Amino acid sequence: MTSVPRGYRLFDYVDPFEDLVGPLCYREDEDGRLRFAFEARPKHANTAGQLHGGILMTFADFALCLTAIHGLPGERCVTVSLGCEFTAPGEVGDFVESTAEVVRRTRSLTFVRGQVSAGERTLLNYSGIVKRLPRSTGTVRGQPSG
Repeated sequence: MTSVPRGYRLFDYVDPFEDLVGPLCYREDEDGRLRFAFEARPKHANTAGQLHGGILMTFADFALCLTAIHGLPGERCVTVSLGCEFTAPGEVGDFVESTAEVVRRTRSLTFVRGQVSAGERTLLNYSGIVKRLPRSTGTVRGQPSG
């Protein structure tokens, strides 16, 4: 397993797919916003040697969901819709980050938008909708607090 970037931590839950492609990490900034990161490795590359769109979309989905439940202890969600626009290629060796924001939250849905970047390059813009699920009773162990 690749090391966790300094200042970041793993979200402590079981997700076999994210474990396979990760580690995908997060941290809470001083202003309370979440920032997400991963280090682009050769396993994330496509046949052109650039980051595969699938890893960028997986990373966007990770950030989308954690942003949607941030500050809501016990909240869980599933992605209903994820729209992505690729704007620049990512490279193996890049430190890839994402920020996102909740645009609207209803009783049953949360709308989120964000960006994935490497340094000054925006790699992907995304927006999505997640379905809010009934609060868990301890199945999510390390939820970011709010």
